[in-house]
Amino acid sequence: MRPDRIFRGLFVLYLLAFVLYLFAPLLIMGVAAFNTSRFPTVIPWQGTTLDWFSAMWADAAMWQALWTSAIVAVLVVLVALPVGTAAALVLTTLHARARSFAYAVMVSPLLTPGVVIGISTLILWRQAGVGGGIALIVVAQTTFIICYVMLMVMARLQRFDRTQEEAALGLGASKLMVFRRILLPFLRPALLASGGLAILQSVENYNTTLFVRGFETPLTVFIATKVRTGLTPAVNALALVIIAATVIGAVAYEVARRRQVTRQPRS
Repeated sequence: MRPDRIFRGLFVLYLLAFVLYLFAPLLIMGVAAFNTSRFPTVIPWQGTTLDWFSAMWADAAMWQALWTSAIVAVLVVLVALPVGTAAALVLTTLHARARSFAYAVMVSPLLTPGVVIGISTLILWRQAGVGGGIALIVVAQTTFIICYVMLMVMARLQRFDRTQEEAALGLGASKLMVFRRILLPFLRPALLASGGLAILQSVENYNTTLFVRGFETPLTVFIATKVRTGLTPAVNALALVIIAATVIGAVAYEVARRRQVTRQPRS
């Protein structure tokens, strides 16, 4: 057998194993939503049912937890996007030594355990008389989510041609107009991507949120509580709905993007 065929076969096996490693848990989780078992499992299969989707719709506490997570995620995006973008713009204008120091300081929250961020945020703001709740969750999560926004915007800025700014300023445009008409449209893909990443990081965060939530119950805390008190496949049904909505949204976005590309005049 030829070596190239052996390499190709091994590559295909590796690719299949990698895809299986990524998607098998999601597949099992989704299938468990249709099992009549009161515990999320696919073995043994006790029968097919849609009752867990009805239980999901009827679970007011679950929807309240999802609503709380959605509010927090929106607020985190509203804070993290402008602050992270501003940090990226500042870093790109600094000299090499100052940039290295500032970069290390700004990225340090990513290297800090979420438990430490949660506890330190709670202790700091309690000294100021601020207790746990949605506001403190937003503050704690934004501490490290800003870093993701900053890194993605910085990566986009490295491809930006500064001569466009200089030409616009030379023609009499103000700095605000240059930012609004030239830089902001160029950063739009990075801002959209970082906004989506910020939402995902906010919704799935548990370690930090647990310490600053107060009497609020985001979705991750709700699920963790259910694991201790009795988890049912209704949570699987909710996860399956969220995955389906995400896939549909991604496909719709890609279709719209391709249509926009095809409508653009060719040079």
